[in-house]
Amino acid sequence: MSSKPALYRDLLLEAKGLFDSIRDPVANAANLSALLWYGLPDLNWAGVYVLRGDELLLGPFQGKPACVRIPLGKGVCGTAAATRKTLIVPDVHAFAGHIACDSASNAEIVVPLIAAGQLRGVLDLDSPLLGRFDEEDRDGLEALANVFTLGSDPF
Repeated sequence: MSSKPALYRDLLLEAKGLFDSIRDPVANAANLSALLWYGLPDLNWAGVYVLRGDELLLGPFQGKPACVRIPLGKGVCGTAAATRKTLIVPDVHAFAGHIACDSASNAEIVVPLIAAGQLRGVLDLDSPLLGRFDEEDRDGLEALANVFTLGSDPF
């Protein structure tokens, strides 16, 4: 099995190919979600929430049905969006204010999607495994988020 950095390098190359000349943010978010869902082990949800006013609205995803609206500053997604910083949560049950969309989720990573200094939404991944996400995931997912935001028109 290859290392996480090598896995993310492969995913980044594939994402660049998927987004090449496609500026539509919905199509690109759908492909990004599917790429992560099938490319990363031990996920039970992968998707995008889009900024709409003072809340995040569910966008393209892979996994079980999810929470449709998340206020900024609430839960892991809303907190990552409000702070504009990637959040790695090894145990979501220990995160004050966690919003449980799927009771099977135990770990989460949320990457803000920022383009031209503007928050556009978040990339959210959940796992049934405690401690599933680490700094290598942060680095890889932030690189993928950057390729997505640079290659897509605003939502």
